[in-house]
Amino acid sequence: MRASKMVKVGDISIGGGNPIVIQSMTNTDTRDVEKTVEQINNLVRTGCEIVRVSLPDLECAKKVKEIKERISVPLVGDIHFDYRIAIESIKNGIDKIRINPGNIRDPSKVLEIVKIAKERSVPIRVGANTGSLPKDLEHLPREQALGEAALREVKLLEKHGFNDIVISVKSSDAIETIQANRYVAKQVDYPLHVGVTEAGTIYNSLIKSSIALSTLIMDGLVDTLRISISGNPVNEVISARKLLTFLHLREGPDVVACPTCARSVFDVEKVALAIEEKIAKIDKKITVSVLGCIVNGIGEGKEADVGIAGTKGGVVLFYKGQIVGTYPYEEGINKLEEYVKELTK
Repeated sequence: MRASKMVKVGDISIGGGNPIVIQSMTNTDTRDVEKTVEQINNLVRTGCEIVRVSLPDLECAKKVKEIKERISVPLVGDIHFDYRIAIESIKNGIDKIRINPGNIRDPSKVLEIVKIAKERSVPIRVGANTGSLPKDLEHLPREQALGEAALREVKLLEKHGFNDIVISVKSSDAIETIQANRYVAKQVDYPLHVGVTEAGTIYNSLIKSSIALSTLIMDGLVDTLRISISGNPVNEVISARKLLTFLHLREGPDVVACPTCARSVFDVEKVALAIEEKIAKIDKKITVSVLGCIVNGIGEGKEADVGIAGTKGGVVLFYKGQIVGTYPYEEGINKLEEYVKELTK
């Protein structure tokens, strides 16, 4: 197990043996404070612990203060090219900034960022992606080039006496992501933020991310993570919590659902997804079973705390392995939700 340094992001501790922290990123226009705050709060309700926002210009950076006043979670600013945006966001209360010092280019401007970040105790995440590797590193194996790109920037921050650092090295290839993080972990002990970048739609992302993150988690190299999915970022948080739950690193709910067939008498996917979203943030081990028919019914769901199985007239509800009753569909769904609420109090 790798022993990483601890870095504080707001009131959240990353690394240093602390539990893996779940992150996501908004896809709203940060200048639209109302929509951005709404999305952040939705992410938090689902279980997100740190949220990143894009700060493409100074106007966005100035909105940080207003956003911070209306949220309860540490906020990270994603910044490229313009050092003034980083400085402005720090002045407005950002909890961490994510930069690639290489695309700021002028070392004196990086020093300006370091000075104020150090003064305000704001950590910096150095993020390197395979899509923006320096030309002089392209002759190296991709995973090594990715690692060296990040380490080069880390050394620049260290040169200025700054050590409040988190590192991320991401590829859209799961195997490269694994190899690059292993490479970096051998060189330094800063916390690692891990994820597969540009992972794609929910299908591609969940497969790629599960491969890379599960492997690196089992290696003991993940301090904080993001599962990047094109679309609604709430899906990122639900997926991340499930991954940690299924790896027995967190207590959490598991919704067991049948693959469906012609015998299904209701929309299993719809019901299961609705339940998953409602109970996503629960920090308690609970299994809910959603089965489309009675053929296997309670047999398949016998290990569940509560569940339903479809019948011709509606659904049969079972609790702790025992049948509670048979109900019309809508009433049965409501009863199921009542039992779930009772179990998770």
